[in-house]
Amino acid sequence: MNKKKLTLLAIGLALIVILSGGASFFMLSGSKDNSSNKIRVACVGDSITGGTYYPDDLWMLLGSNYTVDNFGVGGTAASLDSISPYMHQIEFQRAKQFQPNIVIIMLGTNDANAIITPNNASFVSSYVQLVEEFQALSSQPKIWLVKPPPVFSNGTTPSAELLETAIIPGVDQVAQQTHTPVIDVHSALSNFSEFFPDGVHPDPDGSQLIANEIYRVISQQNSS
Repeated sequence: MNKKKLTLLAIGLALIVILSGGASFFMLSGSKDNSSNKIRVACVGDSITGGTYYPDDLWMLLGSNYTVDNFGVGGTAASLDSISPYMHQIEFQRAKQFQPNIVIIMLGTNDANAIITPNNASFVSSYVQLVEEFQALSSQPKIWLVKPPPVFSNGTTPSAELLETAIIPGVDQVAQQTHTPVIDVHSALSNFSEFFPDGVHPDPDGSQLIANEIYRVISQQNSS
């Protein structure tokens, strides 16, 4: 084979490599575009969201058509009268910037904590404001309010009694005022104190139960 033919062969092989590389680039670009079409789920809450596996467990249950992000912040409360309102956290802004299609809000445990929220009188009005912030997003997300798990400890931080008598009924009031459905994790986990080692925060088994209940309700409502 003469030098001219060798040169032409080398050029041809180079073009094949370049073209195949270009095809791979466009395929990768296409897959990136497909990921933007996934249903975005924002998990909003305190340490029962931010410090547990429940958002990851929920993602596994929802499947590959969804992307779930955890916007929980430990020690936060719904009430603007608390020392750490969720609406004052950077994660609240990030959750809105995420432009979620679904928002799952589980707050209230720290509103039953007299150290974090000495006065929970604004719980309902503050929670309504928080929900309305998400309702105003251009993504028009479907929002679920979650009644938080029971407090199984006998301590006062948070108070099991206050959670039962004020916060749980308050979540129902918020749901009624904002026309938002409720997921009753509180009742679903009432008999599983063994999954809450410190009486407040779920272990991995408790986190899975939370995810299961949220998934069950979301799946039922989406299929109806």
